[in-house]
Amino acid sequence: QVQLVESGGGLVQPGGSLRLSCAASGSISRITTMTWYRQAPGNQRDLVATITLAGGTNYANSVKGRFTISRDNAKNTAYLQMNSLKPEDTAVYYCNANVQVWGGTKFYSYWGQGTQVTVSS
Repeated sequence: QVQLVESGGGLVQPGGSLRLSCAASGSISRITTMTWYRQAPGNQRDLVATITLAGGTNYANSVKGRFTISRDNAKNTAYLQMNSLKPEDTAVYYCNANVQVWGGTKFYSYWGQGTQVTVSS
């Protein structure tokens, strides 16, 4: 019905940059909040950044000034530009979206499958 697909992860050296994408597809009427989370081995899944339909943003303190979340509403896609990456940013990054499907009135939360980001020299 609705799918979220993340891409753009990989291996990068400390200080490097990556850009993640999260593309939503399916029977989508509207997407409100889109959020990036990350989960390192043995840790809980933590919020990284979130963006509203109007473009309002919020960031975890650990990534403020280094990461930028954005979205293209026409493409139902969110992005996460990650600069000045650190080894502690290593994790699986997941995308979440609050989606209203065509013909429905409620919003449901959908998750992507995750993309691995590894920061190492």
